[in-house]
Formats: sequence, C-alpha cells, structure tokens
Amino acid sequence: MTLILNTWIFEKDVQNGTSQVELVDRVQQLGAVGIEVRREYFNDFTTELPAVAKRAQEAGLIVNYSVPDVLFEEDGTINPRLEQYFAEGKKLGISKIKFNTGHFEKYRGDLKTDLGKLPLAEIKLNVENDQTPTSGTPDAIAAFLTAARQSGFNSIGYVYDLGNWAFTGFDAITAAKQLAPFCDYIHLKNSMLDPAGKMTTTDDLSKGMFNWQIVVSYLPKDVQFALEYPMADDQQVAAQIKLFEGAQ
Repeated sequence: MTLILNTWIFEKDVQNGTSQVELVDRVQQLGAVGIEVRREYFNDFTTELPAVAKRAQEAGLIVNYSVPDVLFEEDGTINPRLEQYFAEGKKLGISKIKFNTGHFEKYRGDLKTDLGKLPLAEIKLNVENDQTPTSGTPDAIAAFLTAARQSGFNSIGYVYDLGNWAFTGFDAITAAKQLAPFCDYIHLKNSMLDPAGKMTTTDDLSKGMFNWQIVVSYLPKDVQFALEYPMADDQQVAAQIKLFEGAQ
C-alpha cells in the first residue's frame, strides 16, 4: 500500500524550527513513499516551496499539499484563494491538494465554470471530513462530491479522516460505507477522551476508540494512506509504520 507521512507527525520539531524542506529527507529515510506538507507550517513560501519540490524529486517522493481552508466561503461563494493555492501546489510539484468543503449548501453558482478555472488535470483536488458541523458530516461531503461528478469532475476525490469522526460524533463505519465510492486517500489517526473528558488525537494507531483495521476494511485498498498524528521521535514513527505495514 502507498504510505504517506503527514508533517503533523513532526509537530514538535516544526515548533522548534525544523522546516518541511528538512523533513523530506527524514520521510525518505523512514521508508515512506510520500510526504504531505502542511501550508500552515511554511514560513517562506518563496524559498521553501521549490526547495521541497527539488528534494522530493531527488528522493523520488510523492508530495501532497494540505491546505487549511475551504472550497466555499460562508456566503456560499467559491473561495477566491483557490487559484493561489494551486499555484503554490505547482511550485511544490504536488499530486494532490486537500481542502475542506465549507458552505457548499449555500452555493448557487456553476461548478463547471468555477472549478473549471483550476488545473484539475495536473493536480488532484480532494476534500476531507474535518472536525466541524459544516465540513465534517458524511451528507455534506457526499452532496458536494455528487454534484461535482454530475458536473463532469470525476477526478475530484475524498480523504477519509478516521480520527475526525470522533470530534463530530458520526459513526466511522457508517461514514466509510457511505463515502467509500468517492475515497482515494485515507488519513489514519485514532482518538480518545483525555482524563479531563476532552477528545484528543493519540500518538498510536492502536490506542483510541477506533479499531482502524476494521474501519478501513470498508474502504478502497488501492488508495494512498497517510499517518497523521504527532509522535515523539523517529523511532516511534518507524514503529507505527511497522504497525501499519504489519496489518496489510
């Protein structure tokens, strides 16, 4: 299976000044086939984007781009920053770019026109279930993806984020069954309540409220998988990779 490492894994190092450019080599050394970089972790877009692209190409790694923004604004209009994000993606040499749907329920435009402005033949557009009532429900995601296909955008896909269902309260298996036809990328992380009763993301796939192996059995197998949760060090990352690979 195609395993990607999302740079949230290295949150502690990023907070201490490690750039995502430096993380490319670590991802390769850990044995993953790709890196998912996070827009909020870049400090200097002018220098870091092409540097990530160069290192990833030299390392033979896939690059995906996580953008913490929506496709549709609060008033339902298409996000005017999308073309900028895709331009950044081109500099990164990415395969996929990920957003949240946002307020598609208020959208009154023409998808064929609005999405047709984006280089979707070069970069695959994905949406993910997030931790909000707006973009984190199976029905909201299915509504957008169904409309996109009806408008001819069959390549637009879905990132199934396992851990986020704990925050929105939806059953992970029911959501997997409903959204499997759209899914081409799976973010793996687990969740549980901390001693104070707050829902948190754990640092171990096998620790939390989800039996991740059972859940993913309802999803496509020939898709990209990403580990996406903070870990203490590269030894723990290697152990979690081994856990993932051992379950295949």
